Amino acid sequence: MTSVQNAALSETTIASDRLRPVRIWLYAMAGFVLLMVVVGGITRLTESGLSITSWKPISGTIPPLSDADWQAEFEAYKQIPQYEVNNSWMTVDDFKVIFFWEYLHRLLGRLLGVLFAVPFLVFLVQKRFTAQLAWPLFGLFVLGGFQGALGWWMVSSGLTELTSVSQYRLAAHLTAASLLFIALVYVPRSLEPGRITGRVASRNIWWAMVLLLLIVLQIGAGAFVAGLDAGLGYNTWPLMDGAIIPNGLGVMQPAWRNLFENALTVQFIHRCIAYVIVAYLAVMLWRQYRSEGFAGVHGWLPRLGLLVLLQVGLGVATLLHAVPISLAVGHQALAFMLAGATVAYIADMRRAGR
Repeated sequence: MTSVQNAALSETTIASDRLRPVRIWLYAMAGFVLLMVVVGGITRLTESGLSITSWKPISGTIPPLSDADWQAEFEAYKQIPQYEVNNSWMTVDDFKVIFFWEYLHRLLGRLLGVLFAVPFLVFLVQKRFTAQLAWPLFGLFVLGGFQGALGWWMVSSGLTELTSVSQYRLAAHLTAASLLFIALVYVPRSLEPGRITGRVASRNIWWAMVLLLLIVLQIGAGAFVAGLDAGLGYNTWPLMDGAIIPNGLGVMQPAWRNLFENALTVQFIHRCIAYVIVAYLAVMLWRQYRSEGFAGVHGWLPRLGLLVLLQVGLGVATLLHAVPISLAVGHQALAFMLAGATVAYIADMRRAGR
C-alpha cells in the first residue's frame, strides 16, 4: 500500500469516527476535574473553604462588586467559628484573598456543569452516540451534580461548631471527585478505535482493578490526613515519632475513632497504604515480566511503576517539608493522574479482550 493510500485510509477512518469529538470532550472534562482538584487543594490549604457561608447556585456566580457587597460577605464570615477562633485579625482586604479561592472553586464547578450539559445535548441531537451510551453519560452528569451538593454539605459542616470542615465530609467529597475523574477517563478510553495488542487474561484485569481500588482508598485516606492537618505533625520518614510503629495509635475510645480522628493513626494508615500499593505493584510487574513481558497493552505497567515511585517521593517530600502548598497540591493531583492511568490500562485490557 502506498503512502498516498495510507493517508487516504487514515482520513477515511477519522471521518467515519463519529465518536472522536465525544472522546475529546470527555477527556477535556477529566482534565477540568483535575483542575478543580488542584484549585480545591489550594482552597483547603489556604483555609479558604469557609469564606463563602451560603450556597447560591445561580446568583452566587456574580462576585461582590461594591464595597457594600464585600462588607456584607465579610460580616457573614464573621459569624462563623473559624473567624472568631482563628481569623479575628482579618480585615476586608485579608478576607478577599481567601474568598477568591473558594469563589474560583465554586465557579469552576458551575462551569463544569455547563461544559458537560451543552456538548452532551449537541452530540445527542447530532446522534453521535446511541441511547446505550447516552444513559451512562447522563449518569456522569448526575454524578457531577452530586459532587457539587457534596461540596456544600462539606462546607456546611464548618459553619456552626467547627473551625474547619469535617474530615469525614472532606473524604466523601474528594473520593467522589476521584470516582468522577476515573469514569471520565474510562468511558472515552473504552471507546477508542483500533486494535490493542497483547495477551490479556481475566486475572490481569482483576489485578489492575484491585490496584485501582487501593489508589481510591489512598485518596480517601489522604483526605482524612488533610482534614485533620495530620501532615503538619510527625514530619520524619521512614520513622514516625521515632519508631516504625509509633505509640498512641489506639488511644481514643471507642477504638474505631482512631482510624478517622486520631491524627497519628490517620497519618500512619496513609503511610501503610502507600507501602501496600508499592509492594502490590511490584508483584504485578514481576508477574508480568516473568510471564510475557511488557509488550502491547502491558506497557502501561512500567509507566504505573514510575508514577507510583514519583508519588511516593512527592509524598515523602511533602511530609518532610511540613506540607507546603506546591508539594501538597502536586501530591494530590498526581494521585488522580495515577488513578487515571490505572483505569486507562484497565480499559485497554478490556478492549484487547474483545
